[in-house]
Amino acid sequence: MFVRRRLLSRLASSRTGVAATEFALCLPFLLGAGLMGLEVANRAIIQTQVAQLAAQIADNASRIGDTSTLQDRKIYENDIDDLLRGAAVQGGGRLDLFGHGRVIISSLEVVPGSDDRQYIHWQRCAGTKHHLSSYGLEGDGLNGELAGMGPAGKEVWAFPDEAVIFVEVAYDYRSLVGPHFGMGGEIVSTASFTVRDDRDLTQIYQRNPAAPDPVASCSTYTDPTVET
Repeated sequence: MFVRRRLLSRLASSRTGVAATEFALCLPFLLGAGLMGLEVANRAIIQTQVAQLAAQIADNASRIGDTSTLQDRKIYENDIDDLLRGAAVQGGGRLDLFGHGRVIISSLEVVPGSDDRQYIHWQRCAGTKHHLSSYGLEGDGLNGELAGMGPAGKEVWAFPDEAVIFVEVAYDYRSLVGPHFGMGGEIVSTASFTVRDDRDLTQIYQRNPAAPDPVASCSTYTDPTVET
């Protein structure tokens, strides 16, 4: 009994485990703070990548088409396909743009015969994510109800005989450590560029009408890089 009392007394007065105990108590908070910092950094990187992709796609879409000094530049369905495949290369790897996102390309133009009435002449889409454009669908504006494309009060618009390429990219962010830090959800980014050269605005052409290239329709939800 005496030995037991001495042992308990020594244990009660011992301070050798204080640091280890404090560290054990603080470890969950330190680990949580570290994981949160990692998650915030990853979210910022992904958000930046999505914004850069939207700008790159809009910029490239404003440049595509045949080069000719005799007529306005025509664009073709396979130009759109090449554009989307290029975006897949830039947004591939861990991002997997078309596997977890949606790209919507719109051509904003002035209604033929009007002074400045805006409408969406055509739209092309790719990606498996189910997301409709927040700023209008193909054909919107023919009745004069479209102020332009973009957030309310910050819309972009086209001038007569010109076109503005408006791109919206929606992406489902996948958390590194789970949804515990509230970093999941959807990332949406937009970008727009005025078409650089004189473009044939009548339509998107097929290079070989007898064997037409596939159209990146907004009614389908597919990854253009996956062969079927």
